[in-house]
Amino acid sequence: MFTTFSIISHHSKSKYFNLLRTITNSRQINIDIEMKKLNDRKEFVKALDLLDKHKHQTILTDRIIVQALKACTQLGYLERGQIIHKNLSDSLLNNSYIQTTLIHFYMQCGRINDAQRVFDLSKNKTLIHYGAMMKGLIKNNMADKAIELFSKITNPDGILLCLLFNSCAQVQTKQALDFGKKVWSQMSSIYHGNKYILTSAFDMFVKCGDLENAESLFAKKNLTLNDYGQMMKCYNEHIMPMKTINLYEKMKHEGIQADSISFLLLIDACAQLGIESRCRSIVKQIPSMMLNDLKLQSALIHMWGKVGCINEAKEVFEQINQPNHVTYTAMINSYGLNGMGHDAIELYHRMPSKMIVDKTYTCILNACSHSGLVDEARAIFATIQMKNKWTYTAMIDCLSRLFLFDEAKQLIEEYECHQSPCLPMYMSLLSSIRNRNDASLARETIHRIRKLFQNVDDSLVPASILLTNTLASAGELEEASQIRWNMIQSGARKQIGLAWTEFNGEIAVFRVQDRSHPRTSEIYEELDRLEKELIEHGHKFDAN
Repeated sequence: MFTTFSIISHHSKSKYFNLLRTITNSRQINIDIEMKKLNDRKEFVKALDLLDKHKHQTILTDRIIVQALKACTQLGYLERGQIIHKNLSDSLLNNSYIQTTLIHFYMQCGRINDAQRVFDLSKNKTLIHYGAMMKGLIKNNMADKAIELFSKITNPDGILLCLLFNSCAQVQTKQALDFGKKVWSQMSSIYHGNKYILTSAFDMFVKCGDLENAESLFAKKNLTLNDYGQMMKCYNEHIMPMKTINLYEKMKHEGIQADSISFLLLIDACAQLGIESRCRSIVKQIPSMMLNDLKLQSALIHMWGKVGCINEAKEVFEQINQPNHVTYTAMINSYGLNGMGHDAIELYHRMPSKMIVDKTYTCILNACSHSGLVDEARAIFATIQMKNKWTYTAMIDCLSRLFLFDEAKQLIEEYECHQSPCLPMYMSLLSSIRNRNDASLARETIHRIRKLFQNVDDSLVPASILLTNTLASAGELEEASQIRWNMIQSGARKQIGLAWTEFNGEIAVFRVQDRSHPRTSEIYEELDRLEKELIEHGHKFDAN
């Protein structure tokens, strides 16, 4: 049973509702049905025109009002929707169907405060009210508020659970992930088989970087191409390229056809892996029709550059009829990675100036840095009008690699006159100080790092490791040992680096001091033999 009202009625409320009890008008039923049909066909203006045509001849039901508000929402007619809202009777203002439609209308128009007001004035809030608010908050990039609102719900349904997991996926903080994991672990088992909830939770775990739970849900899902893509992206972000490649093999086995996004992720994995044979194998499997995709071409240029196949990178670049800023920058970066600084500079000067972006500046300066072209780097740096932290960092790295520490420090001071200190600048400086074995300057630099970045936990571990290596190389073994002991006592850990190699068609993964390989004993015996042979030929190992 639906409440009714007339915006233009001049009757008192008592007479008005008495009138409604005695009137049966088939036209009013037809209007809401016809308006819904028009809205379903996306003919929103016609739906409102129909309302205008009959508003003096019919009683307007809440069904009609909802259809009118839906049309206003789709058209972005804020003022018209506000007029409808303003003329609602008290009984209709308490109609939950209209309340939730109003919340959606205001949220879609970006009027969060108006939507909140409707929600707050709703006396009997239902799960639909909460859902409309959460959906609107997510739409307006306020997912943290959606999570906060969810925490007030006693018995959420499946839709609200999906909205919560979507919110956590958007926020991507540890606090959001922890809350999402708690809800996931405590929710009723009846939801565990719901494909929509599984998909939303999987998306949350992937985007929040929870690899363990993402893999667990991945194994339970009826997998789609999008699921594979998300999992591959997650593996790439965790520097697990072989898992990405193995997923592709699983896709092929399951008969799922890879799309351009899948191949982009595979190319990224190959670039991480750095093994030429795997790159060539994957490229052969890319359909020829996809090879004209600019994004894919840019990724291929980057991949070939990473594995040292600069001719293949050039071949891809030269086949592009109209290179954009991404392809130009990728080619400049590939030259830089392979120590071809002069080629990078030549291409940089050929690049249309309107295409040059911040990343281009960073890549050309890095190219100069890797080739020791400090004068060329200075000249390019001087022409850059709007320098950001990465532009400064690249120039500081270039100067530091040539041990021009005073000039590098001057640039850091120049940057900090107008901006907050930037850790990567100090790490570039410290890394080169390590190569120079300058213990005094290393102490000075890490002292400043500890002072400036004391609240950034991740900054002190790699910086301290560089300091200990510098001290050890400079012969300050006691001090280096003490710092390492302090790090162990504090529980500080460095992220372990990985290396891959291929032997007889199989990929082997190695870590520092790794003993997981089944032939570990043989490997270390061979290393010992090589070390002794090198020493016999006069080689002196670094003390660290």
